[in-house]
Amino acid sequence: MKQPVVQLTIPEDKKVYFSSDNHLGAPDAAASKPREKKFVSWLNAIEKDAAAIFLLGDLFDFWFEYKTVVPKGFVRVLGKLAQLRDAGIPIYFFVGNHDLWMKDYFKTELDIPVYHSPQVFELNAKRFFIGHGDGLGPGDKGYKRMKKVFTSPFFQWLFRWVHPDIGVRVAQHLSVKNKLISGDDDQKFLGEENEWLATYAKRKLETAHYDYFIFGHRHLPMTIEVGKNATYYNLGDWINFYTYGIFDGKSFELKTFEG
Repeated sequence: MKQPVVQLTIPEDKKVYFSSDNHLGAPDAAASKPREKKFVSWLNAIEKDAAAIFLLGDLFDFWFEYKTVVPKGFVRVLGKLAQLRDAGIPIYFFVGNHDLWMKDYFKTELDIPVYHSPQVFELNAKRFFIGHGDGLGPGDKGYKRMKKVFTSPFFQWLFRWVHPDIGVRVAQHLSVKNKLISGDDDQKFLGEENEWLATYAKRKLETAHYDYFIFGHRHLPMTIEVGKNATYYNLGDWINFYTYGIFDGKSFELKTFEG
């Protein structure tokens, strides 16, 4: 069923912020903690003028929700997200290939809606096509087949029977070591004609106009014109680049957080 377009009006003194691919927990908790603190510092910095915040997936390097258990850790970022929501700032979360097993925890505990597929938003009459980006466009067939397995209700039901101490440890190991499972790509720019998310955006433009395509997943900040008055942006990551997107109600740009 096609989801309705979400419309938001951005006041002149406010902005919309976009972030993706934090991979908190990777490669281990100790190495991840400074990045988590830096991300929280970014959230603190944007709090004063944020009209909305979009998190485009892979916030965690691994996430699986059992019926009564979620992965241990991440209290700083979860607490900050709860504070922002309590202050009335809308937050939208798109699952990535590392946290695709997210269910209703964010919705019930943090009042943050969770999207499992790309969604169209209209911000001040600008049309945004927003998603994590995994499994879209040509190629990547191995990961696409693997994703079908991981998103099947039967496979998830089987995984729930594994004790969390075992299941989480195994999944974390595979998340870091197995690129077919994780879906991560080498961080090399392939050229505007070969970047498959840009190709995907061009195909979407054949049936409808979008001003902006905003994705993560590639871990490379990039800007590619994909059509007349249509631009694809990749948000990069919070491992090497610490980049994010910002929309001031009129135009979109990528920036680097130096804090």
